Amino acid sequence: MCGRYAASAGAEEVVEAFDVDADLTGGELRPTWNAAPTQRRAAVVARPRTEPGDEAGAGPEVGAEPGATRRELRLLTWGLVPSWSKDRSGGARMINARAESVLERPAYRRAAAARRCLVPADGWYEWQRLEGDGAPRKQPYFMSLADGGPLALAGIYEHWRPRPPAGSGEDDEAGEWLTTFAVLTRDAEPGLAAVHERMPVVLPPEQWAAWLDPQRRRPEEVGEVLGAALAVPPGRFSAVPVAARVGSVRSDDPELLTPVGPPLPV
Repeated sequence: MCGRYAASAGAEEVVEAFDVDADLTGGELRPTWNAAPTQRRAAVVARPRTEPGDEAGAGPEVGAEPGATRRELRLLTWGLVPSWSKDRSGGARMINARAESVLERPAYRRAAAARRCLVPADGWYEWQRLEGDGAPRKQPYFMSLADGGPLALAGIYEHWRPRPPAGSGEDDEAGEWLTTFAVLTRDAEPGLAAVHERMPVVLPPEQWAAWLDPQRRRPEEVGEVLGAALAVPPGRFSAVPVAARVGSVRSDDPELLTPVGPPLPV
């Protein structure tokens, strides 16, 4: 699974790298070297182009081509809460969605069909279980692109807001919207599997547009994009051991990426 990742780029860097049309983070995006569940983190989404200033997507933009979209940079909460959930408590556990079943699981299939996103990152952490004398321990590794470039984790997102109790007389529309996301995972490729059996789905730039395309809504269309992502040849990544203090959410600084040993052969 992917339960921690680093994303040190600022909004301007993400806008440039991901060809974003509108930065809607309001200056609140902060670099992190230890992103954790329940935090608000950056995500790139694509929405139908709308009237200038209309962020709700109410109508087509004047002069826009049919099906035209714009890419937006938004802050979403990590841990998906399905729209039908009674409360948001389960979101902390739904940080990942298995790519193999995301189009079938009730908690994820609606988001996978209609609301997909890219999660900008420098890389992610996994923990390798080590056996030896005494109690087993876990060694954290930082996984990143071997060329050091930014990467995009495949994600899905959902909108949710609390509903008042039946018969309470409260306005059903009064609750504040919460937008949450989950990162898709897959079987780890050879080499990385020595650390953990799962890894995030990392999309190469040539697949970003297809993944974000809101016009792709049929399961077979989404499945085709996922299949292409899973078919990318292995060997893109490096894996280096890092200090155990990354396990604490209070640790968040660039030194977390400092290797404490040789890289893993991948």
